[in-house]
Amino acid sequence: MKKFFIGLAFFAAIYSFAQEAGKAGELLKNEASAAEMQVSGNVKTKAKVFDQSKYNQTGNSNHTSKNPNYQWNKNYGYAEVFLRIPEQGFFTVEIGDQMISNGSGKYRFFDLQSGKMPVSIYENGFLLYRTTLMLRNNNRMVLDFFTNEGLYLLDLYPVKSQSYGFNDWNDVWNNPYGNHPGDGYNSGNVMDNNTFRQFFDMLQKNEKFDDGKLALINQQMRSSMFSSAQIRDLVKYISFDNNKLALAKSMYKRCADKNRYFLVYDAFDFENSKRELMEFVAKS
Repeated sequence: MKKFFIGLAFFAAIYSFAQEAGKAGELLKNEASAAEMQVSGNVKTKAKVFDQSKYNQTGNSNHTSKNPNYQWNKNYGYAEVFLRIPEQGFFTVEIGDQMISNGSGKYRFFDLQSGKMPVSIYENGFLLYRTTLMLRNNNRMVLDFFTNEGLYLLDLYPVKSQSYGFNDWNDVWNNPYGNHPGDGYNSGNVMDNNTFRQFFDMLQKNEKFDDGKLALINQQMRSSMFSSAQIRDLVKYISFDNNKLALAKSMYKRCADKNRYFLVYDAFDFENSKRELMEFVAKS
């Protein structure tokens, strides 16, 4: 009986920490037909044909060129897609002309063209799902896929740079799922100073009362992170101290440099509000 209750508690703990499929994100329509999903081997293995007719080639019998035409700077736009499949199995994800197959559940695509882009998901050669993504230039789309639920669009994040250090990828992957490092500075999602100045000027011009200010700031927090200095300026612009305190607490989770959050304390007029924020940060 004791072993039974221990086992029951173990499975209950696993269930409580498991992600429930479909709890977050926007469900994207499955465009794969029933006939396609019943045929194995849908994954395209043949090489894609590239039209060389517009380029000058040196003639030789094996169709190779001594002077290849490199295309690094061709302006196709730049977008990224991070897709996660949190299930056991071997899946293949195809986006445009890129394809990734593995059993890790993480599929990260870089150097994608902006605009409409088809995405197909296969398991063991069988097509499970197909839809069309609308990729935006210099943005990363983050998605979750569940075989029994579908593909969910979680969010779209701005990307400043197209070059990554080898140790950065896992941190970048984890951030969209709420695992922000405590003291790190994730510049990829932080509003740059010029954009922040535009946002702050618009806030001053259009919102004179705290309710409107807070509504606009909360809306922007859904898609942007902020530096401690930017949060200080926003909190200082709020009129009433109780509203300042509520905003400073809510923006802490969207702060990219939490180790410098002491800058926000200067935005308060009353010492008791400052101390309450300090206690909040210490417990977070």
